[in-house]
Amino acid sequence: MRGDPDDGRGRGSSTTGAIVRSVGPLARIVAGVLSLITAALLLGATAPVPSRVSPQTQDADLVRLVRGRFTIVSRPGDSPLARAMVEAAERSDTFPGLPRPRQSVHIDVAGDAATFRALIGASAPEWGVAVAFPRSQRIVMQGRYAGAEEGNPKEILRHELAHLALHEALGELPPRWFDEGYAAYAAQEWGREEALATNFALVLRGVPSLDSLDLGFYAGAQRATGAYALAYTAVAELAALDRQHGLSLFLQRWRESRSMDAGVRAAYGITLAGFETRWRTRTRRRYGALALVTDLAIVGSGILGLLLPLQHLQRRRRRQRLAAMHEAEAAAERTRREQALEDILRDGAGSDRPEAGPQVS
Repeated sequence: MRGDPDDGRGRGSSTTGAIVRSVGPLARIVAGVLSLITAALLLGATAPVPSRVSPQTQDADLVRLVRGRFTIVSRPGDSPLARAMVEAAERSDTFPGLPRPRQSVHIDVAGDAATFRALIGASAPEWGVAVAFPRSQRIVMQGRYAGAEEGNPKEILRHELAHLALHEALGELPPRWFDEGYAAYAAQEWGREEALATNFALVLRGVPSLDSLDLGFYAGAQRATGAYALAYTAVAELAALDRQHGLSLFLQRWRESRSMDAGVRAAYGITLAGFETRWRTRTRRRYGALALVTDLAIVGSGILGLLLPLQHLQRRRRRQRLAAMHEAEAAAERTRREQALEDILRDGAGSDRPEAGPQVS
């Protein structure tokens, strides 16, 4: 995730002189004072902004590790994780289509959630697990407290390093969608596409434009997941247009021309608008139907989940009714047998009486 805060460079326009130009000497004195104040404010605005002081710097037990151009700082409990991450980063310090990065990188591994939030400030969403600051070549990551469900820390670090490498090569040229898509592509986050298989928005609203993807990165975790996945597919499809050179020729032409459209034309022989139309059509065809089928399956599973208890209840009631009927039939049969036995006993008792003899008068 890229999360550069505002670097403090103010934009101003000197309109004060035009407003008071014809008012007289007093106004000119006031204008002079205002000009001095404005100059002081602009000087303060354009002065270099000091780097944010890390809450971790107050901890004397911090472990600082330097490997090549990387410096990683962590608490002792996170030092094994930090060492593994930075060594992996040093071993694979190249990125698709870009020259090998040279700038030094500082990595903070936050020991807890409060430290992480303090380090990244308000410029990044709370659901992020790592944030890159390209202007200062700095990365902030969560430590082992984040848990395995947040992903592979080595993959996460490479994603953030890709942001820095892209910024080192192209500066502020890449739009947000390409920045995030390239980082996911460089980190080989193939699992991103899984989010599109259940993205019913592709069926209802279609595939958004590339420019509108930028808004999705700030619209909450669920929508951002879809935006990351779409950005990844866009960059991957762009690279697939040239099996031989991938992104290298495109990024080179983009850097030289300072125009993304010119870079796409020179490298792939199509316009950026033409590529976007191709990508949106292919993505909707590939994932739209899959999302529909998947969501229908999910809905069907939900309905089935509701029907199964009802079916179980119905079967239970049927069994209870049958049991009651059997019990009633058994009771009726017992009654009939008892009645028949009584009748037999009564008839038997009558036949045992002696016959009356003749009466003599």
